[in-house]
Amino acid sequence: FLPETMGRPLLSLVLLTYNTRDLVVRCLEGLYEQALSWGWQIIVVDNGSTDNTASVLAEKFPSANLIRSEKNLGFAGGMNLGLRVATGQVIALMNSDVLTSAETLRAAAEALLSCQKAGALSPLLRMLDGRPQPFAFGKDQSPWYLLARGLKALLGLGPMHQWDVSQPVEVDWVSGACMLVRREVVEQVGLLDERFFLYFEDNDWCRRMRKAGWRVFYDPRFEVIHIGGASLPQRSRASEIYYQSLIRFTAKHYGPVMAWVIQILLKVYRGLRSRRSGSGPEG
Repeated sequence: FLPETMGRPLLSLVLLTYNTRDLVVRCLEGLYEQALSWGWQIIVVDNGSTDNTASVLAEKFPSANLIRSEKNLGFAGGMNLGLRVATGQVIALMNSDVLTSAETLRAAAEALLSCQKAGALSPLLRMLDGRPQPFAFGKDQSPWYLLARGLKALLGLGPMHQWDVSQPVEVDWVSGACMLVRREVVEQVGLLDERFFLYFEDNDWCRRMRKAGWRVFYDPRFEVIHIGGASLPQRSRASEIYYQSLIRFTAKHYGPVMAWVIQILLKVYRGLRSRRSGSGPEG
């Protein structure tokens, strides 16, 4: 499903946008000319936007490969449109609300290729205020891990991970907001699972990579800004999608019985959390 080409570029950038016209323009302005001068492939997937994104991008960035879906296919479905035409040695998946430079992406791609069994790498994600983004990486979302994380959250004991790492760490998964993947990995494990409309498609993909023998890294030597939440549905709807994807992930990897158990525990967890203010979908 990935095209075979001669003389592949170092990097194919697959940039996904949904009603974030101004952000995707800002994102591309920071790397477009340099990326083209290095012969990179720039793929922009307009995931059913209604804000005139496609025409603006076609005018401002004519050398980009613009793919337009008539409807919002979700993160996995949209990214897969770009993955199918990507020809680079490394494929960088990126949200439209990520700000970075071509130099940073090149250094990260070279680091990925330098480690023989490294399948995927994420740079450190920082929010606009400079703080490291929470839930940028983690351990496999097993039922036992989820139980421990939920208990810590209910007891006010803080998150399961330290997000502001200073050295590269091998992890079970990294966020799809900015993920660099070796081409051979995509050829081996396949595309993103489109049954996950939003959330957990990156967890699932990284888990499949690791099961195939590849390693996943979060590398703070490279940093990007992730504004976050720009194309998400309203908060309550985002929470529902998150929990639906969590149940789907559990069913896929741990079976229907465990998914049912997690579903029951989630009802209890959400009931307790609803008594507190400001709780996010990740818990």
